[in-house]
This record gives sequence, structure tokens and C-alpha cells, in this order.
Amino acid sequence: MRPGKVAVIGAGAWGTALAKSIAEKGSPTVIWCRREEQAAEINSTHKNSRYLGDIKLPEGLSATGDIEEAADGKEYMILAAPSLYLLEQVKRLLNVSSIREGQTAIAVITKGFLPSPSGPRLIIDTLEDYLPGFYNGRLVYISGPSHAEEVARGKITGLIAASRSARESIRFRYLLKSKSLLVFSSLDVRGVQVAAAVKNVIAIAFGVLDALKTQKYRPRLGEIRDVFGDNTGSLLLAAGLNEIQSLGLAMGATHAETFTSIAGVGDLDVTCRSVYGRNRRFGREIIEKQILAPYKNIDDLIAKIDGIGYMPEGIAACRHVNCLQEKHKLKMPICSLVYHILNRDVKAENALNNYLNKLR
Repeated sequence: MRPGKVAVIGAGAWGTALAKSIAEKGSPTVIWCRREEQAAEINSTHKNSRYLGDIKLPEGLSATGDIEEAADGKEYMILAAPSLYLLEQVKRLLNVSSIREGQTAIAVITKGFLPSPSGPRLIIDTLEDYLPGFYNGRLVYISGPSHAEEVARGKITGLIAASRSARESIRFRYLLKSKSLLVFSSLDVRGVQVAAAVKNVIAIAFGVLDALKTQKYRPRLGEIRDVFGDNTGSLLLAAGLNEIQSLGLAMGATHAETFTSIAGVGDLDVTCRSVYGRNRRFGREIIEKQILAPYKNIDDLIAKIDGIGYMPEGIAACRHVNCLQEKHKLKMPICSLVYHILNRDVKAENALNNYLNKLR
């Protein structure tokens, strides 16, 4: 027996890749697009060229620019919008009858935190305050080392479906699992969310380091010499994992092993090292293209983020992490240096060099 109708809210690379995988298993799937022209392209050519190039999408996947039409009457819904736009779209879904009645099972693949009057909050906590009470404890958070480009090409990938409801986690495992998608359950919803959000901040730092490793962009340290290498990258990755774990535990993670699982170190590793990583790319472009030059500070960068041309989720997450580490009285030096780089307080090469010098 195959699952029923599915809606994916958000037609970026990751949302489209999951929609493709689900539709290929035989479930009628509709994807909601912010831009009508994107929906038209998916329906007419079966491609989402802006995000997935020439990858062919299945006949069973359709698209619409009407968010209520996409969500209405679906058995499953996956929220895939970037964190900066997620709440705005969820509010538009509250009029959908199947959601008002709690008939649609909901999962989230968005990475990051959401703002509130009391400070940054985890996505699931925030959505439970907006959605009908049926969804308290039933939302599922899906994460793992899963670049969309590889998922769309059928490369073997592992995912975590985390929920306080074992039943809902298992339902989405069944929906998503395929020959190439391996899906595991977790009850540690908080730990998985923190790992998914903060790894993007670490990946920006990793991208900066990656650019500085090349001859052209090595900094002057008295003389030009080779000081950054693969060993340095692993040092940064391991220290970054410690920061992720410290914040995760402070925010209520229930299982320390979350951070050594594919939701933690697995996702961090691929986000830092893969050529598909948008946050790694952004970190590299801070050095290679001086991409921060047009922006006054991190607030200006976030306000104009569409001008980048792609969505590095670590930018917004970085501002939230800066607040959270102060709230929980934590020391997170890598996340702090990324914040000060994006806020134009320091030059990237100087910030990274100073951090590494303090470890000596």
C-alpha cells in the first residue's frame, strides 16, 4: 500500500529533490512555488532548472503557485521553505481545512531558528504555537547529510526523522524510504534541530578556511607561507561539533549520541566538505569574491539576502546563535567569529587566524 497525496511547500533544491523521490514511488505529489514561472516550468518541462539543472522530474510531480491549493486535502505535507520565510507561509496554511482538522501529517526540512519576542526559538516549538493543537508532539523534523543534487540523482543517502511521536516518525520513514533513501527514527527533536541549524554556521567558517588554503588567498603572516591545510579543516570541524553539542544540550537535546550520528557529525561533515554546500560556497566567496563588500552589517545582509542568488541558511542562523550563546552563557568561538565576520567587525582572514592562534 502506498501513501496518499503529498504536498511539498517550497520549491528549492531540497524540497524539489524530496518531492521527486516521493513521486517516483507512486504518490501523487504537488510542490508549491513562490514564483508562478517556476511552477509553469515544472509543469511544462518537468524540470526545476534554477535549483536542479537538467534533472528530469517525474510525471507524478506537479506544481502550483497557490499555497492553499497545494496543501488542501493532502495526507502528508513537507515544509521546505527557508527559515526567513517559513512562518509567513505557515500562517497562510491555517485556512486549509485538512490542516485545521489535523488530518494532514506535517514534517519540516527547514534548517535554522525562528525569531520570537523572547528570542530565537527552535522551528518545531514555534510551529506548534501556530498550528492547531492536534499537532502538538506530532510534528516530524527531517534532517541528515543530504545534498539535494545527490538525492535527486539517486545517490544513497541517510536521513533522520525526529519526532516526539514514534508513530508519526515511522509514517514519514515509510513515505520517504526508497532504494537510495535510508530513513531512521529519533526522539531527540531538539538535538536534531540544533545540529541542522548550527552546522551551516560552521560551514561558513570552513569555506573561509578552504579559500585561504589556496595559494592565491593565503594571508600574510609576516611572510606568505602555507599554514592552512586539510588537518586544519579537521581541527575546525571537530571544534565546531563541540559547539553544536554544547548548544544542543543547553537547549534540551535528550540524547548525546545525536551529535555523533548522521544528524550531527554526518551532516556537519558533508555540509563543510561537499562542493554542493551553499554555506561553504558563501564562506569561500567572502575571500574569493569579497561578497560582503556591498553590505553594512549582518542585518543589512539578511535584509538583502535574495541578492546573493542562492540561500546560505547559515547567515540567519548565525545571528540567532549569537543571541542563544549569550542567553545560555556558552563559549562558541567559531560561531562568534563567523558572526563578527558577517557583521563586518573584522576581516575574515584575521578572525580565523586569531582563533587558531588562541588554540596554541
